[in-house]
Amino acid sequence: MALTRETVKEFDFNGKDFERVRAMIYKRAGIALADSKQEMVYSRLARRLRATGITTFVRYLDDLEAGRLGNGEWEAFTNALTTNLTSFFREAHHFPLLAEHIKAKRGEPINIWCSASSTGEEPYSIAITCCEAFNTLTPPVHILATDIDTNVLATAANGVYPMERIEKLTPEQQRRFFMKGRGANEGMARVRQELRQLITYRQINLLDEKWDIRPGFDIIFCRNVMIYFDKETQRKILKRFVPLMKPDALLFAGHSENFLYVSDALKLRGKTVYELDERKLASGHAAAQR
Repeated sequence: MALTRETVKEFDFNGKDFERVRAMIYKRAGIALADSKQEMVYSRLARRLRATGITTFVRYLDDLEAGRLGNGEWEAFTNALTTNLTSFFREAHHFPLLAEHIKAKRGEPINIWCSASSTGEEPYSIAITCCEAFNTLTPPVHILATDIDTNVLATAANGVYPMERIEKLTPEQQRRFFMKGRGANEGMARVRQELRQLITYRQINLLDEKWDIRPGFDIIFCRNVMIYFDKETQRKILKRFVPLMKPDALLFAGHSENFLYVSDALKLRGKTVYELDERKLASGHAAAQR
């Protein structure tokens, strides 16, 4: 059979290389790559070989592990293997409950952590919900938005999107929360400054031993992140969430994630929305004191 351009790879990449990449990204970011991701890994990391001028995967991975490519390349390696699929008001059923929860806290400062902000659509959807709930562009809300991927954080902080990204928002939301570009920026929209001021963006790897985050969150969004981790990693992360949450805090998960099988500290409040189970927390604390 004649080899086509599609069957000839620019770089040699075999099962051993793939297993090595899997081990490295798991150790670095907790991401458990499925067997089916070998072609995706090749495609994304081939760009890193071109960028660094390295001609083999073995040499690239050797240099990366040995530190010869610097921390910047570790960051690029992690960014390349991180999937960022998001949209404004994704899983829309969460936002009415968010609005209800924060409106019950009138008069109190509200702290929200969006732990996988990606390119910003999720934290801006949270911010829009808060503005609408309080009917002001300056609600008493602070949103900490974090991600492991520095590229998507830069996009999020900039807050500029193609118009088609916001077309599913209502005309009122588009008018109130975005500025449409003109001239060279035609076809683009930028999040209004007031909305951007509600959000602080920071890089955080959920696998890091220290997050440097103060407790006292009213809301934590951790949606469509845990699916990339194995059960033990999920358990460790959820265990670290608990002391950061206020007693009546809510934790929002993704549609395919079930935290009840991972943590005894949580109970279901709504569809993929959790709250602390004070009874189990109390019994666990009492057992620890015996």
